[in-house]
Amino acid sequence: MDMTQSAIERLIDVMARLRDPERGCPWDIEQNFETIAPYTIEEAYEVADAIASGDKAVLLGELGDLLFQVIYYAQMSREVGGFDFDAIARAAADKMIRRHPHVFGDQEVDDSAAQTRTWEAHKATERTQRSGAGDGAARALAGVARALPALVRAHKLAKRAARVGFDWPTTAAVITKIEEELGEVSREIAAGAPTARVKDEIGDLLFAVANLARKLDIDPEAALRDTNDKFTRRFAHVEDRLAQRGITPQQTELHEMDALWNEAKAAERKASPSSKG
Repeated sequence: MDMTQSAIERLIDVMARLRDPERGCPWDIEQNFETIAPYTIEEAYEVADAIASGDKAVLLGELGDLLFQVIYYAQMSREVGGFDFDAIARAAADKMIRRHPHVFGDQEVDDSAAQTRTWEAHKATERTQRSGAGDGAARALAGVARALPALVRAHKLAKRAARVGFDWPTTAAVITKIEEELGEVSREIAAGAPTARVKDEIGDLLFAVANLARKLDIDPEAALRDTNDKFTRRFAHVEDRLAQRGITPQQTELHEMDALWNEAKAAERKASPSSKG
């Protein structure tokens, strides 16, 4: 390989070599857009984990892996006469310029909140243009990817609907809705309803909770991720304390594990007084 190339040119050539029908890697050659998509999602989450860890060396590597995903799509498209990496980069630059007229044009914005509104207005216009809606009215929920994690998608769908006035007037109203949905879940269970009915009601409950997070300007995915970490941490404490006694959770009564769980909670609160969970 030509070591005088730019770093991005070298990476593009590495990808082309991996996909070479005669000398490439058999696994890479077999891949297509559909098979690579799950890896792209995984790499994005690994970037988020690296950021949370604060380890810049790990983040460097994970960002490289994510960039390589883009190179992968560009190579697969180029092979069939479609777009290449340059086209992706140009489209991204054009979009950023178009959506930042206060930076690249003569429009003015007062603050970040005003910029967010302008950004969303530009996105809505682009969605309308893509949809081909002659009357300039694209569907409000168009473009919210189905592949997003369900909780993230619920938050985005509700946010889009709220922009056109379909929203609860207050946070209290959302809490009332959550209580209503929880009651419906309880009634279906008590009535011995089929699993599909209970599933439907639980979905409604989760959607309402995502809306509460939105009203409070809290990312529900981040909130649940933190709770998952907290649960993992506290359960590890339970396991460690039981191991000190020479037993496992399977050999323990629930009330004993619950006591150790509360012990872990108390220790966390002592270490971090602001912790309430």
